[in-house]
Amino acid sequence: MSRLATWGNELYTGKTSYPFVHKWKTWFVVALILLAAAGGITALRGGFNLGIEFRGGSEFTVSAVENTDPLIGEQAVAEVIPEAEATATNIAPGTIRVQTAELTDEQTLQVASNLEDGYNVSADQVTSNFVGPTWGAAVSEQMFIGLIVFLVLVALYLAFYFRTWKMSAAAIIGLIYVVMLTVGIYGAVGFEVTPPAIIGFLLILSYSLYDTVVVFDKIRENTQRLEEDRTRTFSELVNLAVNQTLVRSITTSIVGILPVGSILFIGAGLLGAGTLRDISLSIFVGIIVGTVATLFIQAPLYALFRRNDDSIRQRDQRILRQRNTGNADIALDDEASTNTAT
Repeated sequence: MSRLATWGNELYTGKTSYPFVHKWKTWFVVALILLAAAGGITALRGGFNLGIEFRGGSEFTVSAVENTDPLIGEQAVAEVIPEAEATATNIAPGTIRVQTAELTDEQTLQVASNLEDGYNVSADQVTSNFVGPTWGAAVSEQMFIGLIVFLVLVALYLAFYFRTWKMSAAAIIGLIYVVMLTVGIYGAVGFEVTPPAIIGFLLILSYSLYDTVVVFDKIRENTQRLEEDRTRTFSELVNLAVNQTLVRSITTSIVGILPVGSILFIGAGLLGAGTLRDISLSIFVGIIVGTVATLFIQAPLYALFRRNDDSIRQRDQRILRQRNTGNADIALDDEASTNTAT
């Protein structure tokens, strides 16, 4: 614990510093490679693994079963239609859901009969229904509308709160990257994209935005009185802010991951609550991606947006000349002459 406290104090004072801003080219290249890899693998896999709500199909629910082996459900479909791809999921204790492509009435009855025999249940414990793709399409459309409205409102709020559109733009670009990479990881790994997963994608925006505001608030605090610090350039002040909030970012991420991970690995994995898997999985991946994006993308991007401002560029040049010559009076003299000229 004492080492963690010492590490945090050294990060806050600048004694220990990680180059989040100075190595921005490296981080951006890595970010693009990750995004391209996720997209490329998804394309090679033939696209996203869409749930039945988006592609349509037949769904069976078997309740009060003693043996929850998913292979029994998948075999029940394969015996009727060998070429059909079926997915059996344990959605709750003693309840199995089997999803496959659209079946005819005769095929539906045969699969239902196989499920009764396979799971040793009565006919009234097996229900079937057809899910059309229009419902999933409507959910997707509403998601995109909601996402656009969310980003516009967030951009306006951040620009108003931080008094600069450049900080707002850096945050929005980072949020878009978080969603794209999270969705890309989903496609690359082959996770099923379902409506709960879509909800999870939107929820991670809120968490990522919270971490972004914390870091950007510290950046604003460090850079709003530039005249008081004549030893650090603007990029160094931004980098200092990221390091000062690093412990907090890691801590909040761990605190956020613990309950979501418990739901994912214990609730859905061990206890069989499969309905919790999709939303908890998307949030779990998104929290990790969001934290990394704030540190390695959004903060360096804001420093890049500001470094060509006239006042920032002139101040940084004075500090660098002072640093190169070792003359501490240069910064003061240049600033005095600038003030006199103005």
